Amino acid sequence: MTVNLRDYQQAATDAAIDWIKKSTEPCLLELCTGAGKSLIVAAIAKWVHEKSGKKIVCFAPGKELLEQNGEKMGLYGYQYSFYCAALEKSMRHDIIFATPDTVKNSINLFRKNIAAVIIDEAHRLTPTMLSILEDMLKHNENLRIIGMTATPYRTGEGYIFRYWDDGKPVDEDQTIDPFFHSLVYRITAHELIARGYLTTPHADPAVIEQYDTSGIKRHTVAEYEKAFEGKGRKTARIVADIVAKSAGRSGVMIFAATVKHAMEVMESLPPEISRVVSGETSKAERAQIVADFKAQRFKYLVNVAVFTTGFDATHVDVVAIMRSTDSASLLQQIIGRGLRLHPGKRDCLILDYAENIERHQLEDDLFTPSIKAKKKQKGEPINVVCPLCSFINEFGMRPNPDEFQWSEDGYFLDLSGQKTDMPSHWGRRCFGYSLVKGKAERCEHRWSVKVCDECGHENDIAARQCEKCKAEIVDPNEKLREEFARIKRDPKAVSTDRVTGFSLVKHVGSKSGTLMMKATYSTEYRKTIEVYYNPEGKGRVRNAYEQFSKAFFNGRVAPTVDDFMNYRHHGKQPDTITYAKEDGYWRIYDYNKPEDIIREVS
Repeated sequence: MTVNLRDYQQAATDAAIDWIKKSTEPCLLELCTGAGKSLIVAAIAKWVHEKSGKKIVCFAPGKELLEQNGEKMGLYGYQYSFYCAALEKSMRHDIIFATPDTVKNSINLFRKNIAAVIIDEAHRLTPTMLSILEDMLKHNENLRIIGMTATPYRTGEGYIFRYWDDGKPVDEDQTIDPFFHSLVYRITAHELIARGYLTTPHADPAVIEQYDTSGIKRHTVAEYEKAFEGKGRKTARIVADIVAKSAGRSGVMIFAATVKHAMEVMESLPPEISRVVSGETSKAERAQIVADFKAQRFKYLVNVAVFTTGFDATHVDVVAIMRSTDSASLLQQIIGRGLRLHPGKRDCLILDYAENIERHQLEDDLFTPSIKAKKKQKGEPINVVCPLCSFINEFGMRPNPDEFQWSEDGYFLDLSGQKTDMPSHWGRRCFGYSLVKGKAERCEHRWSVKVCDECGHENDIAARQCEKCKAEIVDPNEKLREEFARIKRDPKAVSTDRVTGFSLVKHVGSKSGTLMMKATYSTEYRKTIEVYYNPEGKGRVRNAYEQFSKAFFNGRVAPTVDDFMNYRHHGKQPDTITYAKEDGYWRIYDYNKPEDIIREVS
């Protein structure tokens, strides 16, 4: 059976095939919403099966996507099976469409005779999915893994691939330990809109008002309840704005924050043409609501945490966002619900009532969110040529207040122009790589290294075990820091710390009735150190008071507590204290001695 792919669908298929011919490293396709991923999944699965004669497993996060992908596989005349608790659990045919949650309980069935894994919505690499892939790779090191997604990034982790489609590495501050080696193809929404394959979206900046989401930090249920629920008048005004701006339009999807919030939204919508779906909606009722919405039997569909992916109602021409999200990926998926073409549909109106467009910096372009990983790249970017493989790396530059020059391969030059041992950047290891028998072997050159005492191998500066001989690598400075921290944790160990907080008050002994002073110290390592000073005491008690008074008044001793307190403004609190706990009480041994520091090995 012949299936005619669009030119970019064929290009995406060819790019994936070219990669898996030469490499076993996981690759990724960035295919915007509406690009027709299901046809590309089917085309790749068909090619791999014809070449290998083995099974192909196509993962997707839900039943709807599996059915959609299976339908396209059928266009090629291929029979296929589902391994999904909501459909069936069968491995009868060579093309298997599966959900991770179902496979994880039968992983032993997926260890043999499988040539490739194709992952739809690959940005949702859950721990379950990763554990499945790890198990499958353990039993088949030649397994090919192809991921597909419209949004190749994750909140806090950045991009999910290491190398762009042009071979350049992703900036260090834009990814953390990505699973996929290379992005091998991408087609953007802008390109498909320009070619008439998608509808143009535009955000209306004149929404009547927005919810205050400034208190939302971690996007928890409690934060959502506080920000969105019980805002009766505001919610009613927002819904009225949605209704007014949707006049003359066909289908409106409203994304609510919580179930209670969705019900509050429903109270202001015309009931005869509005429905709501949430995780609490039964499967049968949900299926009927979806069918009625696609048939345009009602206009407003309110949903809570559903219909963000794998849901296509092509007539949707208004997307109203009444919830906040910190996920750039999720926001792009929500916007994507209105991009499909439909007869008579001129555009898609995006209404944001929860400050999402500003949060993700989409004011100028709805499709290019700012992607950052939680770690920060230090310094301005500079190009550094690897002296071993000539790969051009981009690293953050180290501070350079003296404006030294630096070499092409990334080392500072001294005043005579000679190369020093100090890297001019924060990069550790070159990102260049070569494919050897299908496996990516990364360039070995490192700018900052930790040498193994056992075998002399140069390891990453943060390594604790030699990657070659597996011997423990002991960093003398780290040992010093650990010992220093241990001493500081031990209250019986004598420490000299800088005083960060100090108070002094009169105190009357509960048993003796003696007038004393109570001093409370704080240091970086101790929140509260309470010491009592008694000028009327004898022996060590009197000596402790005199020592404190001399430190406070520059060698003088105040005769009484009243004298001390009356003239305390002429004195100065100690800069440091030397202290330890003795017999259950804090004791001060000395004042204004040099603070404890770690003297690292150079």
